Amino acid sequence: MSLCLFLVLTLTTWPVRSQLQHYVTQEGHPQPVSTCPTGGCPAPKMISKLLRAIIMGPPGSGKGTISGRIVHDFGMKHLSSGDLLRIQIMTRTAAGVEAQKFIAQGALVPDEVMVQLILNELREITNHSWLLDGFPRTVTQAEALSAKLEIDVVMNLDIPFETIKERLTARWIHPGSGRVYNLDWNPPQVPGKDDVTGEPLIQRDDDKPETVTARLRNYENLTKPLLQFYSTAGKLVSFHGTETNVIYPKVKDFLVTKIPAVADHSQSVKQ
Repeated sequence: MSLCLFLVLTLTTWPVRSQLQHYVTQEGHPQPVSTCPTGGCPAPKMISKLLRAIIMGPPGSGKGTISGRIVHDFGMKHLSSGDLLRIQIMTRTAAGVEAQKFIAQGALVPDEVMVQLILNELREITNHSWLLDGFPRTVTQAEALSAKLEIDVVMNLDIPFETIKERLTARWIHPGSGRVYNLDWNPPQVPGKDDVTGEPLIQRDDDKPETVTARLRNYENLTKPLLQFYSTAGKLVSFHGTETNVIYPKVKDFLVTKIPAVADHSQSVKQ
């Protein structure tokens, strides 16, 4: 029996020989015999799903900072609805031309036009995960978007409004240079004066307490039904906190369960 197997293994080609070697190992040989060709078995291919995500958060929530860190750590494309709108208008797509008509009249762009604008851009991104920011703004837009495109997750930054009010109303600027001061963590050396010129600082209308309160109330009224829509659909994940440096690690821990981080991906490719 052993002599026969030796002759067969010697005279057969490698694919058949590999199967026979495997059989010999099962029959009791003490040392397993490799079934891979010279040079070793090829490494298994890494399969990663592209992620289609939306990020939501009130003005002053740190959404821009967190989005930037997501782009850095996960290589996702950050898509601002405002930027997408400008691109479509500049390239004069059908939806862009239609949107420009309403903007020129000082009117809001209808939901169906906005949805088409966004879809025109999103459909072009076929090999990257992306993070959509600033859209949808209404349930009608969300329904229309979901009917055309599957959204994987909606990440909501849940920051107490009082924290945001304190953060925004503490911001003062020097109008001549655009230098920004924050009374909490970057105050001017002399209260109310620019460090360089000594000129008075001002507070933008958007940063005044009454304006901030109105903006936050308006945001809540607009997004509450939207959050409910995505919660019912099982897409909503909320992250609670008062500081970006505390919230982002939670966001990152969540995302690594969905897609590989950039560093992890590069290491896996090298291996």
